[in-house]
Amino acid sequence: MAITSPERRVWWNEPVERVELIWAGVALLWGLFMFFFMIAWHFIGQQNLSNEAYRVVPDAYVQKVEDFAQKYQVRDEAGTPVVKPPAGVDVYLLGRLWQWWPVLELEKGQSYRLHLSAADWQHGFSLQPININIQVHPGYEHVMTLTPTEVGEFGIICNEYCGIGHHTMTGKIIVVDKQGAK
Repeated sequence: MAITSPERRVWWNEPVERVELIWAGVALLWGLFMFFFMIAWHFIGQQNLSNEAYRVVPDAYVQKVEDFAQKYQVRDEAGTPVVKPPAGVDVYLLGRLWQWWPVLELEKGQSYRLHLSAADWQHGFSLQPININIQVHPGYEHVMTLTPTEVGEFGIICNEYCGIGHHTMTGKIIVVDKQGAK
């Protein structure tokens, strides 16, 4: 315990050092720059996904995906159909407990309109390692144009918690060249 009480000082009345003012000014200017650049980057960055979305009845979307899978199925992979649609057509992917269905096999350099929706809960569509992230809601069909630029297997994971099997909710997009090689 102190013999005398501490000196009563108010922090905002303290003299301000010049270096403190400089760093506070730098932080303020940097924050303003980043704020306005985010707005500019939205228009000039060309990284924004499509905002095309439609209302759908979940059961009707499920039927559309099942018809798509049946029409273009080329093989099975661990009980899941692998679907290889012709280049340039609309492709459909369904999020449901706990899988992304079906597996898509696409050609490198060809553009596809990818339709996404969920049958049951909100799911996250995260295409790795490309880092495309979309929240997928039942009742909404999200559409984006996808043009694969690399050959290989790309994993899809759910990044929105969707229940006890969330950690197993995965899918795959296989990209092949025009000759069919991975």
